Amino acid sequence: MDNKMKIFGFNNLTKSLSFNIYDISYAGSEREQKDYIAYVDDQFNSERLTGILFDVANMIEATVLSVSKQDYDPQGASVTLLISEKPMMRTGDGTVVAHLDKSHITVHTYPESHPNNSIATFRVDIDVETCGEITPLRTLDYLIGSFDSDIITMDYKVRGFTRTIDGVKLYIDHDITSIQNYIDAATLKEYDAVDINIYQANIFHTRMLIKEIDLQNYLFNTDVYELPPKTRMRITESLRREMIEIFSGTNVFSK
Repeated sequence: MDNKMKIFGFNNLTKSLSFNIYDISYAGSEREQKDYIAYVDDQFNSERLTGILFDVANMIEATVLSVSKQDYDPQGASVTLLISEKPMMRTGDGTVVAHLDKSHITVHTYPESHPNNSIATFRVDIDVETCGEITPLRTLDYLIGSFDSDIITMDYKVRGFTRTIDGVKLYIDHDITSIQNYIDAATLKEYDAVDINIYQANIFHTRMLIKEIDLQNYLFNTDVYELPPKTRMRITESLRREMIEIFSGTNVFSK
């Protein structure tokens, strides 16, 4: 941080990271599907999600100003943190004074299933919006590791401009050619990744699809060795089809 860019006044650049993951599982019966939804709803309730977002805030060295969280019936949860780049200060009368950077972190979960294909899906949307010097890109490895991420979609964009001390407008204050630059190489090896980047607009998009399926990790309340080989193959193919459709955004196998 010794080589900080010299700017005039406050850094007005807004950096937005939208991080979306899907965790896919096979739940063969209606009861298994209900149990799966209840499981992820318990494992990723608003309290657990709040802890994850606090970790994200600490990683980008932001100060949490306020927390709003909610669990929903029948399923799902949401958490919002209002954050600041600068620490809070208290005046003599106890009033809290903070420099609001128009920054926040939000998470929403969407567990769902459908009896027609025995597939249960858990989706998590996380948005990190910062304004100033802090950037959310350093949190990617942590977020990927915090969830069973089969499909990952990430959007990163830098908006607005700030100025150097000489008055020159800057539309980005860090080097980036791909979101993948900020993901550990060992993690990238586990996924097929596709980029769509618009460099002139400072917009970066990356999608990732898990390469290998270890069937035991996708069964809910079922041991893989209890299933006949043909059944294992059928379930694996069903999981892969679901992942490819979500990854590509098309119902290629449902027509």
